[in-house]
Amino acid sequence: MNKPVIIICATDLGKAVFEIFKSNDVIVYGFLDDDKKLHDQQIEDTTVLGSIDDEEFLNIIGEDCDVFIASDDNAWKANVIKKVRKDQKTMPVNAIHDSAKIANSAVLHHGTFINQGVVIGSYSDIGNHCILHSGSIIDYVVKIGDFVQVGSGSIINSGARIGHGAFIGSGVTVVSGITIGEGARIGAGSVVIADVKQNETLFGNPAKSIK
Repeated sequence: MNKPVIIICATDLGKAVFEIFKSNDVIVYGFLDDDKKLHDQQIEDTTVLGSIDDEEFLNIIGEDCDVFIASDDNAWKANVIKKVRKDQKTMPVNAIHDSAKIANSAVLHHGTFINQGVVIGSYSDIGNHCILHSGSIIDYVVKIGDFVQVGSGSIINSGARIGHGAFIGSGVTVVSGITIGEGARIGAGSVVIADVKQNETLFGNPAKSIK
């Protein structure tokens, strides 16, 4: 990554992304955020420049700057990504902590946050715009869809399949070969030993459906 980056959203997640880019010697041009109270405020030495629809700054994304969208609101983030792709003809970059361990054969797509201590095993495939929190382990040949969030300390064992938009809470264990459907939610500390249906919510050890 040779370009400076603009971070959309000066949230706590945005601050974590900021630290990752700085640790990787990537220049952060500034933040954009719709909270006007934050405008012109400094995060360390970097300014919240304006709102996310400020054309002055949006227009430099693509040719002059990269972008990262630091939000865990998937519907909102998808709309911002759609605009960036249409108007700026670009995709958000990844933010990868320098302590993460990623196999050479693993595939990373676009716009994913990979925090400290994350492990991604061989031949795993991580979709677009995911959030992998500190210490999460993605074992080998795992397939993770777009907009998936994996909580701190969770373990996704080999051969598992995680559908688009699924949420895996902190400290979850997903056993090998399990499929978790699109939009499913797994509560913190759960142990998933059977396939999970689309949009289903599970909690417990072993994880059971919550009606």
